[in-house]
Amino acid sequence: MIKYARYCKEMGENMNQVMRQEKKFLINIETALKYGNYLEKILTQDEHNGTHGYIVRSLYFDTLNDKDFYEKEEGIETRRKIRLRVYNPKDNFAVLEIKQKQGSNQLKRSLKIKKEDAISLINGNYTPLLKYKESFASECYAIMSMQCYRPKTVVQYNRKAFIAKENKIRITFDSNIIATESCFDIFSENLNMYPVFDKFNVILEVKYNGFLLSYIKDMINGIDKSELSVSKYCLARSVGLRYMYK
Repeated sequence: MIKYARYCKEMGENMNQVMRQEKKFLINIETALKYGNYLEKILTQDEHNGTHGYIVRSLYFDTLNDKDFYEKEEGIETRRKIRLRVYNPKDNFAVLEIKQKQGSNQLKRSLKIKKEDAISLINGNYTPLLKYKESFASECYAIMSMQCYRPKTVVQYNRKAFIAKENKIRITFDSNIIATESCFDIFSENLNMYPVFDKFNVILEVKYNGFLLSYIKDMINGIDKSELSVSKYCLARSVGLRYMYK
């Protein structure tokens, strides 16, 4: 079972908050393997990597009129995403997150909740959030209830991550991105998911506070790709919305 240690450092057992900058690049598998091998020599691997990385599965919520989706598509400077995340369908917990874009920075707040409470959220009942002592839970309840947030899509991918303690640098390679809009049960071991991204492409993300170390900046400069804005949520929603409005 994926442990929750990386979420429990700053704000107690159940809560974590991170403010950082993020850079994203679209690369191919060959480039990912090349730089992955390079990073293995100079950075610490995420303890859950194993040989091929680990699975990330997220359920994204949005308003009835898909406000968060369209704000991302239109490049609105201040925007958010709300999601439930698990790393193994057999986990007995999930992580409720709000990720907010604030200029060049990303603020991510995360709260560990029980499996049964996560299932209530999946079913559109947000009242279990009121029993948590963290103010973040009450904030999520208010936002999701008042603005009529509903489950929209489940996104899953394989991630391999590397860590540098300096400036809280975290570098990830995400591949095999699949999704479904037909079932929102992130604890199911039998989700019928479809690819939303070319399997020969990989999303490289570089996350950091302050500034990048020179050897990581040199690695990025060596990538023959421009920085881009890639949202796994928008990739997944685009498939369904394309057919909805035909």
